[in-house]
Amino acid sequence: MKVIICEDDSIHRQFIYDEIKCYAMFHEPSIEIVLCTGNPDDVLAYLEHHKADCYFLDIDLQHKLSGMDIANHIRQHDSIANIIFITTYANQLKLTFKYNLAALDYIVKTDMLSLKEALLHAIQVAFQKYQQLSHVENLNYFQVKVGQRIKQIPFNDIYFFTTSIQAHKIELYTKSSHHQFYGKLKDIESMLNEHFFRCHNSFIINLHHIKETNSLERTITMVNGMMCNVSFRAFYKLQKLLKNQQGAAPNNNG
Repeated sequence: MKVIICEDDSIHRQFIYDEIKCYAMFHEPSIEIVLCTGNPDDVLAYLEHHKADCYFLDIDLQHKLSGMDIANHIRQHDSIANIIFITTYANQLKLTFKYNLAALDYIVKTDMLSLKEALLHAIQVAFQKYQQLSHVENLNYFQVKVGQRIKQIPFNDIYFFTTSIQAHKIELYTKSSHHQFYGKLKDIESMLNEHFFRCHNSFIINLHHIKETNSLERTITMVNGMMCNVSFRAFYKLQKLLKNQQGAAPNNNG
């Protein structure tokens, strides 16, 4: 989950940063602070080419743009991002309702202890919502744990999965990377869509990335040049799938 913090008070900004960073380190390593600033222009510049999943926005930023202006910009492009407003004055929260800026939470800055409790509650709720949305919305992504982080890989970037020579491990080959993780092909198969095919006990391939098939050797060459085995029964089913797949035109050698 990518987080942006926009708070003009340097003490509060550092405090918010440290608390979220600490929480991520010990509880959810996949939470990443991608921007921490006191300048709304920095947020808008970032959003020109990127997006985040959760925003902590001070309402009064001592700038021509307020936290509500940033939130309005976010909502124009992202209706599901988590927005948490932070303010010193509770009466400012009424303005968020006036401008129909749906927020996940509202934090009033009082003492640091109360601020810490409110921040931890907000980041926990935001991460839970993020996970729920990831499950529902990101049906075209495969999640793999890389070190202490969870990486989401678009299905379209995946070439194939295969069993590793290391017991209980799976190897994943994509357009730009190679990952190894604990798992079973049977479980992975149930997480994928119709563009993937279990062609062998040891392989699940992406039908969109087949370069050619060899009926004599019962092998598939993927677009990255790597070969995958195909079982006798699966080969004929594969040929039928490729014929029915719109735009698929594999070369059959032999």
